Amino acid sequence: MRRYLAAAAVLASVLPGVAAAQSAADTQSSPPGAADRRENAAPADDATLPDVLVTARLRAEDAQRIPGSLSVVGGTLLDRSYTVNTQQLSLLVPTLNYSSANPRNTAFTIRGLGSSVVAVSQANDGLEPGVGFYVDQVYHARPATAAFDFSDIDRIEVLRGPQGTLFGKNSTAGAINITTRVPSFTPEASEEISYGSFRYLQAKASASLPLSDTVAARISGVVTRRDGVIDNVVTGQDHNGIGNQAVRGQLLFKPNDRLSVRLIADFTNFESNCCTQVYLRVAPTLKSAARQYPALAAGLGYRPASLNPYDRVTDIDAALGVNTNEGGVSGIVDWKLGGATLTSVSAWRFWNWDAANDRDYTGIPIQLTQHIPSRQDQYSQELRLASDGDGAVSYVGGLYFFRQRVIGRPISIYGPLATYWLLGSTSPNTAGQPVANPTYPANLLDGYGTDGRTDFQSNSYAAFGEVNWRPLAKLTLTGGLRYTYETKKGAYDTFTFGGLQTTNTALNNAKLSILRGQSYAARVNDGALTGRGSVSYQASDAVQVYASFARGQKSGGINMSGLPLDNNNQPALNTAVVRPEQNTNYEIGLKTRLFDRRLIVNVDAFYTRVTDFQANVTDTGAAAALRTYLANIPRVTVKGVEADAIAQVTRRFTLRASLAYADGRYASYPNGPCPIERIGSTTTICDLSGVGLPGLPRWTASYGADYELPVTAHGGIALHVDGRSQTSQYGDPTGSVYTVIPGYTLVNGSIGYRAKNWEIAVFARNLFDKNYIQNVTIQAGNSGLILATPSDPRTIGVTFRARQ
Repeated sequence: MRRYLAAAAVLASVLPGVAAAQSAADTQSSPPGAADRRENAAPADDATLPDVLVTARLRAEDAQRIPGSLSVVGGTLLDRSYTVNTQQLSLLVPTLNYSSANPRNTAFTIRGLGSSVVAVSQANDGLEPGVGFYVDQVYHARPATAAFDFSDIDRIEVLRGPQGTLFGKNSTAGAINITTRVPSFTPEASEEISYGSFRYLQAKASASLPLSDTVAARISGVVTRRDGVIDNVVTGQDHNGIGNQAVRGQLLFKPNDRLSVRLIADFTNFESNCCTQVYLRVAPTLKSAARQYPALAAGLGYRPASLNPYDRVTDIDAALGVNTNEGGVSGIVDWKLGGATLTSVSAWRFWNWDAANDRDYTGIPIQLTQHIPSRQDQYSQELRLASDGDGAVSYVGGLYFFRQRVIGRPISIYGPLATYWLLGSTSPNTAGQPVANPTYPANLLDGYGTDGRTDFQSNSYAAFGEVNWRPLAKLTLTGGLRYTYETKKGAYDTFTFGGLQTTNTALNNAKLSILRGQSYAARVNDGALTGRGSVSYQASDAVQVYASFARGQKSGGINMSGLPLDNNNQPALNTAVVRPEQNTNYEIGLKTRLFDRRLIVNVDAFYTRVTDFQANVTDTGAAAALRTYLANIPRVTVKGVEADAIAQVTRRFTLRASLAYADGRYASYPNGPCPIERIGSTTTICDLSGVGLPGLPRWTASYGADYELPVTAHGGIALHVDGRSQTSQYGDPTGSVYTVIPGYTLVNGSIGYRAKNWEIAVFARNLFDKNYIQNVTIQAGNSGLILATPSDPRTIGVTFRARQ
């Protein structure tokens, strides 16, 4: 086994010096999973890259002929790279960045745009994601559903830039489009089981068979278990484990070649002792020394479990756990009318969420309970008419309706040392030691909390269409428009309870400065016309150049996490609603097939300008300082260059690589929240103009290889390596130097024996056991304590796969 891993390490170490790509059995900006989807075409030479058919424009076409940037990962690469969720997908697609403090607080961005949730309890039900997430043509409104494991995937397409003229919901930053494998009229089945470090266990299975000449069925599922990788030195428990299971059933009714009806039902559950963070560092603030973390901790004689985040230990004292599930049913009808296909996509989905968090992340009883039980239901209906064939004129047009409702119950309860930590029930004496301060009784906040109900509803109505016109054999002009009208309404109603019961106005005001019951309602009604256009020129069968323009818009949002307080310690009602966000994108690109189709190289450059960018920001003027709310950032810009390549070196050896450069920043943000090091007792607003966007490395690269060495007539050695390297990035929206996440390189690999119908392999995730930080959080109260989620340590295991 050590020799196998050493071989994988040697190959991984030389890959960055090779011009490679991200598609064959893998990804690439425009060329999708070529080598792993050879069934799409029959090349004349086994050592050439075949055409790869995708449906990014709602018709099957070669990805190299699409005038736009996209990445496609085929099902084979997903299996070989052990990619089962969006977080792992981001390792294969460098323009996709993923952050998740827990499943509810999940964010993914494309080119740095989308949503910027990076910490626990920063999700806001009134904020639409800028990146659309689709599974089998159905839009998933809650980013949390992207945290679940994939099951039985055919391919994943990652589309960059504003979307909406072709299908689904309008998305300003891009879309992740997942397509599962369809039922087959030829019996087939597959099984897979993996076991590894930390008692990692994953089992996957799928089966398809005909029920009659016109009906076929398919069922698939995945179960994943793993112990936690963060140890609690007080309770002996392990945290941040994995407990995920998913099942999907399908029926395909195909009475003739003109009509097909596909029915899908799925359910996914995640239940685990998750999710917490560990001590990272302490940032100095402008508060008095007595109100900063070193003095506060010293006053209690407290030391964290470790000052090294990679020891992966904690001493949290509050309950922890996640219990969330989602599922739904959908129906897809395709009816060929002769020259065009009419498609109907109908769906209902739900999402349930509950979790317990220790929001102070320490062994100090500051906060005892924090969770937001939630329920979301959504309904969608889409009708599309798309032309068939490859004539001089082709088109897609349709109507779309979407409705959702999210009901939540925000619960938060503070503990016996909350007064000391958040308000100060002590003050320093002349020697700098904390002594009793009668201003605030020590038990003022003990048991003090909030409870209540939130109710957010939205309706979206849209008409869209796109036309491609080829006035000359090699020239194509594309234009598309979408009109969207949306209505939203939200109600937020919470109350406070507990704590020291007193008639003292000053003490009651102190309690209200930490938690205040709020009751408000708001509405938004917005309509917008958006669209895109492109010009592409097919210089030869091997070369295409294109230029495109696109404009997208998100309607106004409603703050559903409570409002910041004004100077009179009252909810600022003028912040209940945020303005619409508008995204304008310019792009030029080059797509090539070289050396008799042995090499594909694609390059694009883009510039994006966003006005009234919708973001979650923290109320840095509040004592608890973890109330987040929606706000508009006047102007954001992102510019960059992306390159993707894939090389079929020999019939059995494939290389791939992608490189992305992005410069994203707040072009204008004069009234932003302050970074932790600039927060004092009265500081609330800072000019963040020119500061870089959070979660966006300047440089990102991904690379990989697959090599097969025949051993017998029936099989041979199969080697797979993939890696991702990225530079540093801001870990929070304020650009604090104390939340910068350093760059890192992550390498995964596997080696095994592959026969026609089965294979066995040794795999390693985080092959070189690299320590890095995934995301950071600033502790409530602005004490200066900064927490982080460390990387998962190296996982080594064995996989067995079989196919029938």
